Amino acid sequence: MSLFQIDAGKEWRGGQRQSLFLAKELKRRGLPFFFIVQPKSPLHQKACEAELPVLPFKMRNEFDLPAILRLAWAMKRKKCLLVHFHDAHSAAVGSVAASLAKVPFRIITRRVDFPLKKNYFSRRKYMKNVNVIIAISEGVKKVLVEGGVDPENVEVISSGIDFSSFEEGSLALTSKDYLHREFSFAVDDYLVGIVAHLADHKGHQYLIQATKILKQQSPKIKTIIVGEGPLSMELDKQAKELDVEDIIFFLGFRKDIPKILSSLDLFVLSSHLEGMGSSILDAMASRLPVVATKVGGIPEVVIHGETGLLVPPRNPSALARAILMLYSNKTLASRLGQKGYELVHRKFSAEAMADKVVRLYEKVGLRKWIKIYEKA
Repeated sequence: MSLFQIDAGKEWRGGQRQSLFLAKELKRRGLPFFFIVQPKSPLHQKACEAELPVLPFKMRNEFDLPAILRLAWAMKRKKCLLVHFHDAHSAAVGSVAASLAKVPFRIITRRVDFPLKKNYFSRRKYMKNVNVIIAISEGVKKVLVEGGVDPENVEVISSGIDFSSFEEGSLALTSKDYLHREFSFAVDDYLVGIVAHLADHKGHQYLIQATKILKQQSPKIKTIIVGEGPLSMELDKQAKELDVEDIIFFLGFRKDIPKILSSLDLFVLSSHLEGMGSSILDAMASRLPVVATKVGGIPEVVIHGETGLLVPPRNPSALARAILMLYSNKTLASRLGQKGYELVHRKFSAEAMADKVVRLYEKVGLRKWIKIYEKA
């Protein structure tokens, strides 16, 4: 008998990183499971590198009948007891397969605070075909309940972080001037960075507008944008139109995120929709002060004036003011960075996240089965 973890993501984003964290923890605990991923995706590659029990399944869309039938057959053959869907697309395909295979327990994780769609397929994914929904923040739970989900069927389990990549030992060869060397920044340049998918809800356009304001206040402030996505060309065009292309640096997709964060002075997340913002956890693990928008689950991590500064969404002026405040007050910036570091170490480890998920598996009906393998 086994568990199935399904993530249909084709890109490497925060959700895929969280499902990989959980899969690694399940392996460490000795629980029999299979990790269902898109073939040749970044997640597939990383799962293989971690020597996880991977089953690559091509899931083209939510109505992929061949994928549904193959997945149902695999669930029967592997005697699947519980399936955990890590995104909406995997739930659409996997829930039908689980019904065909008569899998008794089903869980889905919801990572975004977008309102639920008012259609049959959305209701099927979140209300009909699952035992429990994991919301990664109270903000996400609120949106689910407003969309008609029974609050008793929602469990809040925050995202986690693997701190090993951000420890000083891992960054021993990385000095503060990592990006300064790459881009020939001056020693006293102040680097403000964001790491996020280049999509509308991340609010990069407002950060670029804020950069226009910052340029008028201090030419030493530089904006670093890390990530790729559908708005890449549009954002580049906006930077040129606002005459800030000389102080905005688009780095695209990068694998050296811990090193990049170690060389920033300030981290920003400008989203107007956000489940939690796992990149904030990374920034805090790097002891960076954080300026973020007051949306979704962000206020559960960024406590205004204590672990960072919160600003209204879609407000370039407020964003610029908060950045300037920390630029001009290094003592405050340092204190916020330290408090954020302490918070993530206390509440947001990958191990703690995985432990809560496993306890939830027990709660829905697998207690005896899990105890057998955890004791083995």
